[in-house]
Amino acid sequence: MKKSMKAFIGMGLLGSNFVKAMIQKGETMHVWNRTAAKAKALEADGAKAFDNVEDAVRDADVIHVTLKDDDTVNEVLETASKAFKSGAIVIDHTTTSAKGAIERTKTWKSRGINYLHAPVFMGPQNARESSGYMLVSGDQQLIEKVEGDLSKMTGKLINFGPQEGRAAGIKLTGNLFLLSLTAGLSDALALAKAHGIETQEILNLFSSWNPGAAAPARLKKISEGKFDEPSWELNMARKDAGLMLSAAKEAGANLAIIPAIADVMDQWIAKGHGNDDWSVIAKDSL
Repeated sequence: MKKSMKAFIGMGLLGSNFVKAMIQKGETMHVWNRTAAKAKALEADGAKAFDNVEDAVRDADVIHVTLKDDDTVNEVLETASKAFKSGAIVIDHTTTSAKGAIERTKTWKSRGINYLHAPVFMGPQNARESSGYMLVSGDQQLIEKVEGDLSKMTGKLINFGPQEGRAAGIKLTGNLFLLSLTAGLSDALALAKAHGIETQEILNLFSSWNPGAAAPARLKKISEGKFDEPSWELNMARKDAGLMLSAAKEAGANLAIIPAIADVMDQWIAKGHGNDDWSVIAKDSL
């Protein structure tokens, strides 16, 4: 049986490491990048680099994509499409809008090309080691056709069902949590600094007490909506937020997210929820 040829568009940190891993698994890889040197560098690993994206995708059965955003994906795919073979499969790992993923699926289907959005929770090292998480949703027959190859690229492939754009929306939701987590850590370090506490001491704390591990249980509690069964009353949580704000102000430290959280708490307290569980601030998001 003839081995399929694959192309990869976008040789940033993620794309280039995906390519290295795929070559190591025996894949024949054609690569392209706007900055040609990044694609050319992968020839040392066994890839074949092209100056034009059309040449890179010509005769490819599967075309992987890791680019910047919706506009870039649309622009590059439109140029590349001049050389798409009929029935080719485009697998887009770019973090994009859900609307964009839906529109691209529809557009390329009408042109005889299978488009699948498969965003990832993977850094460059994950791509190199085939670890981390890859998300998919949409045409289940198409997913079944490529899931074997996709599973080889990642530690876990998660299928969110037939709805187009669902994977894109879930990826953005996950990224929102990551942004919030980092901002929260920034605030925690700023507050620790205000108290003269070294970063290593906070690291030691989190190495023993891992609040991130409680996220699934916290989300489950919020989703159940039992806010009248408090484990930490909103009034008490707001009191602690006030202590944080006061300590930071005295030290001249800037907090990124606690002021906004305190404002939301005040709104819910004003609506009479001070004695409810503090997670009631998420009630309207359900």
